[in-house]
Amino acid sequence: MEKAKPIFHRRIFWDVDFDNLDYDAKANFVIERVFERGDVPDIRNCRRYYGDERMKEVLTNAKWLSKECIYLASAIFSNELTDYKCYQTYQLNPEQWLY
Repeated sequence: MEKAKPIFHRRIFWDVDFDNLDYDAKANFVIERVFERGDVPDIRNCRRYYGDERMKEVLTNAKWLSKECIYLASAIFSNELTDYKCYQTYQLNPEQWLY
């Protein structure tokens, strides 16, 4: 039995062919994009489709996520910020202070 596709807003995937997006083959892309640009219902649908373990694995190994996304994922999955590779990258490349 095949899983039903999750329902996401088209605005999240504005730059790709939304109707032909393969949710299984492009799982990493979909998970990262939903966490970056989706709202609460989108994230819930993503969690239902992929499961927390798969999502946690993808997000902790992502090359780039915004700081807000890292903090949100850390709160949802109850893990440390330092578990995220992109958080460690932020620490190695601090931004300049804006005065």
